[in-house]
Amino acid sequence: MYLGALLSFFSVGVTLGVLIRLSLIAPGAILNAQQYNEVFTVHGIIQIFLFIIPGIPVAFGNFFLPIMIGARDVAFPRLNRLTLWLYLAGAAIVMLSLFIKGAPPDTGWTFYAPYSIQTKTNVSLAVLGVFVLGFSSIFTGLNFVTTIHRMRAPGMKWFRLPLFVWTLYATGWVQILATPVLAITLVFIVLGRVFGVGFFDPSKGGDPILYEHLFWVYSHPAVYIMVLPAMGIISEIMPTFSRRNIFGYKAIVFSALAIASVGYFVWGHHMFTSGMSDTARIVFSFITFLVAVPSGVKVFNWVATLYKGSIEVDSPLLFALSFIFLFSIGGLTGLIVGSLAPNLHVHGTYFIVAHFHYVMFGGVGFSFLAGLHYWFPKMFGRMFSEKVAKIGWFFFFIGFNVLYFSMFILGYQGMPRRYFEPPPQYHGWSVVSTVGSWLLAVGLIIIFSNLIRALFKGPKASSNPWGGGTLEWSIPSPPPAENFIEIPVVESGPYGHGKRE
Repeated sequence: MYLGALLSFFSVGVTLGVLIRLSLIAPGAILNAQQYNEVFTVHGIIQIFLFIIPGIPVAFGNFFLPIMIGARDVAFPRLNRLTLWLYLAGAAIVMLSLFIKGAPPDTGWTFYAPYSIQTKTNVSLAVLGVFVLGFSSIFTGLNFVTTIHRMRAPGMKWFRLPLFVWTLYATGWVQILATPVLAITLVFIVLGRVFGVGFFDPSKGGDPILYEHLFWVYSHPAVYIMVLPAMGIISEIMPTFSRRNIFGYKAIVFSALAIASVGYFVWGHHMFTSGMSDTARIVFSFITFLVAVPSGVKVFNWVATLYKGSIEVDSPLLFALSFIFLFSIGGLTGLIVGSLAPNLHVHGTYFIVAHFHYVMFGGVGFSFLAGLHYWFPKMFGRMFSEKVAKIGWFFFFIGFNVLYFSMFILGYQGMPRRYFEPPPQYHGWSVVSTVGSWLLAVGLIIIFSNLIRALFKGPKASSNPWGGGTLEWSIPSPPPAENFIEIPVVESGPYGHGKRE
């Protein structure tokens, strides 16, 4: 149910993204300036709050977390159902803001004050929808942490946990601790709009910079809510398709916990140009570089796992390798953005847009598709066409890089983001970027057409088609209602790979 809802919203978000790119090569022909602001705002809200943040934990975590630790279900099944209804309710409220009297929100997905308090568009409804979605995220994190602590099968010690479970555990704590900050901040926005309370209004003694602090105190840890489970999927796929145990299991575990911990302290790098002391800038810049270290550890371990392995290049591995490549570009450009001098040049340009999409879409999007192809046979009991999946991957990968690497060039040249009509000197690369969006869309159409066809006409899948070594591959495809007839006893770990069937 979650997977169907997520992918429905994702398709809307992608359609709006292509519309944005079309508008930028023919300003005014498709969207006027106000409509452009509304479309990129709604695109951001849908992709961030309805797809990327909840995506991997709710679609794959809810399904596979209990199986991977040898449990019949999550600790709180009814709470799990409530998180689904809260997710759908929040999404419905966000969608309602697009259609009821008044214009859709036009603030950008960050809802920056004081504009979000002053605009006459339906910001209050959109903010309320995101507020409700926050509770869904908190309850999911609470459920996962409790499940991992209390529901592990006999013998499933902490350092026998699959790495995907470890990343869900780290993510769960971030969801529980960071999300309430966003909820409080959004309440302040509504109080300002409805009752005139001046938390962020300078004319009433408030401070708009306070909004930025509160928003990014949540939203930078939210990057790790998105990316940590993505890294967990890659850590499952690499040993399976290289026919080796994962290299440096404990290093990956501790790096995940380090990312989740240090990630709380780096929010200030979003605000280097907003006005803060030089000391604060230096400290935030240093911590930004520090948080890159555990990410580098993971990349090293994934590549080392492939070394001298019997590599089988199936579609899940192609998406996983693409993740490593694209996320590395996103991470390295993040260090450019986190450096004080380059930040002053590229802040507020398309360089930031490109960096953001390489981390979020290049990271989470490719990992989500890697996980979907990896676990599709287990979830649905059907196999898809490998040939078509690889063709879809090719178009998607090429289109992604044409679309977003062009933005790095545009940003380096100085093109400001959020412009409805790009200045003439940037038109060439803007057209190249738009062509990339077409290739990317073609790739997605091929990928999902292949999976939808497999749902109905794909050959039956065996219990372990890839040769995975974790517990989900020891039960039938699709899993029975309560996963296990008898709770397994775990006698070894960590897991690497098994035998293909």
